[in-house]
Amino acid sequence: MKPLTVIGFLGSTLDAANWGPERWNKWRPTISICMQEDLRVDRFVLIHGKSHQRLADKVIGDIEDISPETEVDERVLGFDDPWDFEEVYSKLLDFARSYPFDPENNSYLIHITTGTHVVQICMFLLTEARFLPGKLLQTQPRRGAPQPIGTWAAIDLDLSRYDSIATRFAETSAESASFLKSGIETRNVAFNRIIDEIEQVAMRSRAPILLMGPTGAGKSQLARKIYELKKLRHQVKGSFVEVNCATLKGDSAMSALFGHKKGAFTGAASERAGLLKSADTGVLFLDEIGELGLDEQAMILRAIEEGRFLPVGADRETTSDFQLIAGTNRNLVAEVAEGRFRDDLFARLNLWTFALPGLAERREDIAPNLEYELERYAEREGDRVTFNAEARAAYLKFAEGPDANWAGNFRDLAASVTRMATLSPSGRIDRKAVNFELARLQSLWAGETSIGQKFVDLSQLLESKALNQLDPFDQVQLEFVIETCRKSRSLSEAGRSLFACSRAMKKSTNDADRLRKYLAKFDLIWDQVTDED
Repeated sequence: MKPLTVIGFLGSTLDAANWGPERWNKWRPTISICMQEDLRVDRFVLIHGKSHQRLADKVIGDIEDISPETEVDERVLGFDDPWDFEEVYSKLLDFARSYPFDPENNSYLIHITTGTHVVQICMFLLTEARFLPGKLLQTQPRRGAPQPIGTWAAIDLDLSRYDSIATRFAETSAESASFLKSGIETRNVAFNRIIDEIEQVAMRSRAPILLMGPTGAGKSQLARKIYELKKLRHQVKGSFVEVNCATLKGDSAMSALFGHKKGAFTGAASERAGLLKSADTGVLFLDEIGELGLDEQAMILRAIEEGRFLPVGADRETTSDFQLIAGTNRNLVAEVAEGRFRDDLFARLNLWTFALPGLAERREDIAPNLEYELERYAEREGDRVTFNAEARAAYLKFAEGPDANWAGNFRDLAASVTRMATLSPSGRIDRKAVNFELARLQSLWAGETSIGQKFVDLSQLLESKALNQLDPFDQVQLEFVIETCRKSRSLSEAGRSLFACSRAMKKSTNDADRLRKYLAKFDLIWDQVTDED
């Protein structure tokens, strides 16, 4: 067997006793370790403060009497405040780093029965982190008649050796990961691996998290879920503050982020706390952080590192303790190279970076997200809508196929489900509704790939009652007509484009009049449909 070293604190109360013969009838934790028949202690590293030297001398003398083979290594650590966690942990860490541990040739037990509660916690943490490379040792007196030996037990912090604990830990991690995914049973291996990593980081670190990915990939929703998970675990108590940095321009950006004093500039009629202050003790999500100017980036960096910043017009700094989550659809490495993003801020953000794949890269996750979006619709509108089997199969065949580019990612999917559910008043999405929606999606994506072309939103032109009375076929046709009008310079040019084939078969026709009459069926006129403002 390897030689055994015990490391423990002198118990200023539990190890004390009257120093007559009766002391051998009292259980004293440090002494009891050296009295165990089934525990041979070759070395005892006894840690104590300067004020307990007399007690230490007595205890060391008793160890020599009862266990002469045990070498006592006395270590004096002076704590100004033994209840100051930072001081205690720091000095114990220094001890652990300087001690000549040799795990290959020696075994170690870390006694945590004595010392203040702060000391015990620090000893536990240092052992868990393997700065103290051993098992925990607990001692306690026996019940019944007083006797000095008591009992002992060693605890191995390798949780893999405890099947029930390891299983429960794995279940808890799985529950947290499912929470981050909003309970959706996602199937994409790469995405699930990212979520598992984020769950571990979110629970064990307050360092900034950078979420990268295309617009609509779910960065904002994931950031909020990270916050909610941390709040459930009592790791934050403040608010979740979300900021779209793309909306912060010019002088107003500084004021919105960092606040301002009354009278700091024209229009500053009252004091403003700012978004960073609003996130104090909570989570700040800076979406599209790549849109911030260099000055704002510099102040954000200081706020992250020091928790301090200067509101606009103030002569005194303010503080805010928040965790930062940043999101971007830009390549920040390229932005740094071009001088548009600070390299020091990127270095600070790049500790935990997660690239979220777009929906087109996660086609196997469309089916479970389809059900999730229907549930969201039901919660939002109070109206439960479902697919019939044929319609669902047709929608998934297209959605999971190569012709669906999902340019807007999950935003496109959410909007698609909302449209189908809204246009299915019977509560069942049928094949007709799916066919109309697929045509709409194809038109939408075709419009996004054409320069300057935009998809028509009929709700901006028609009253809701009139829109609801339109058949899906008529809606698609009307949208195409309006798109053509908007690309044309005049009513006549639009008419020639729309009626080119029929005009060729007639000797004379007035294309402008035909188009005017078509629009009139929907109470629309040329100027109205071509005014995109």
